[in-house]
Amino acid sequence: MSNNEDPQFWEKARAHLVRYGGAFSPLIAESATGNWFTDADGRRILDFTSGQMSAILGHSHPEIVAIARHYMGELDHLYSTILSRPVVDLAALLAQVAPGKLDRVLLVSTGGESNEAALRMAKLVTGRHEVVAMSRSWHGVTGGAASATYSSSRRGYGPPAPGSFVLPAPDTYRSRFVDERGVYDWKAELALGFELIDRQSSGALAACIVEPILSSGGVLEPPEGYIAALAAECRMRELQLIFDEAQTGLGRTGTLLACERDGVVPDYLTLSKTLGAGLPLAAMLTTPEIEDVAAERGYLFYTTHASDPLPAAVGLKVLEIMLRDRLADRAARLGERLKAGLNALQQRYECIGDVRGRGLLLGLDLVKDRRTKLPDPDLAQRVARHCLDLGMMTSIVRGGFGIFRIAPPLTVEEAEIDLGLEIFDKALGKALH
Repeated sequence: MSNNEDPQFWEKARAHLVRYGGAFSPLIAESATGNWFTDADGRRILDFTSGQMSAILGHSHPEIVAIARHYMGELDHLYSTILSRPVVDLAALLAQVAPGKLDRVLLVSTGGESNEAALRMAKLVTGRHEVVAMSRSWHGVTGGAASATYSSSRRGYGPPAPGSFVLPAPDTYRSRFVDERGVYDWKAELALGFELIDRQSSGALAACIVEPILSSGGVLEPPEGYIAALAAECRMRELQLIFDEAQTGLGRTGTLLACERDGVVPDYLTLSKTLGAGLPLAAMLTTPEIEDVAAERGYLFYTTHASDPLPAAVGLKVLEIMLRDRLADRAARLGERLKAGLNALQQRYECIGDVRGRGLLLGLDLVKDRRTKLPDPDLAQRVARHCLDLGMMTSIVRGGFGIFRIAPPLTVEEAEIDLGLEIFDKALGKALH
């Protein structure tokens, strides 16, 4: 019997774990280092998911391990009004590398928290409450963030926050505004979206929250010009613009922040996942002008782990490594290699309808028919199972689209990219026969 089949382990798991996101993978993880983790049978598995999109430097990066050990023994957790050097230094460095004048920083634990913080501040500062988000968005599962999340089912949880409005996500592959020639009229789609927002609004528009690439929605990359046009529509309506870069930030897309490609500076920027390189750390950035108004009005976002020194020290080291080793440039270069390999697979397999994304955040869209673009989620699940059997962990986005989100650590090696492509090739072959 495989050690991964340990009956006592799985009996205990079934008895005591809440099932929070679908079936658990049929293995027991024992250790992780670099771009791999090891299961209970001692089998090494290539991690093409960066953990939960967070292990951007790979697992157990020696510099991250060293700084975490140091601060665990020296300065781990404090009352939230007590400041420490790692917190202030990380805030200053984030302000330095962020676009525009996003100079004020709140450090919390998760992406959902950072989005809640931005939405809460936008409502307080504007005195309004209506929030606009994309139809394939993912911003979190807490109240305000969940109300702005549309890429998973909203049924059964009661009413969302009042004033929750949705724009059509910019899907260059499946939008109803893509004609038979493949031309995507995103300007008409965006205009219609805002026309509908205007008709629904009670005059209380506060914020628009957007991912520069909709990662959990299927790796949807807006066309060039789209984000700038969206920002202009927001300015016309005095909507404060929030960029959620939990999954796109810190080098993954080939620039330090994905919004750099579009040259748009938001009113708020949120980071998480990649900032902690696997530890729970998130940040909300905004301008002094906005934060001053919020403070005058008594802004409150007081959580147990706000401004914790241990994760802040780790985040500071993550940023230092990202900048020192030019990992954004590395992601751009290796992303080209990965995308070229996926495009080559598309030439061989009719079931691959689309390959998209930037840097080391790519989407592989499996379809039943290229002409109709009908998704094939069952095939995707079979391919994922074969990938795991062959020694690679993959991720399929929710929503029944059959889309792989491919996001290896930025420390991935060329040989590991080639191995991942080889495993995808074999898995596709097995799943189709």
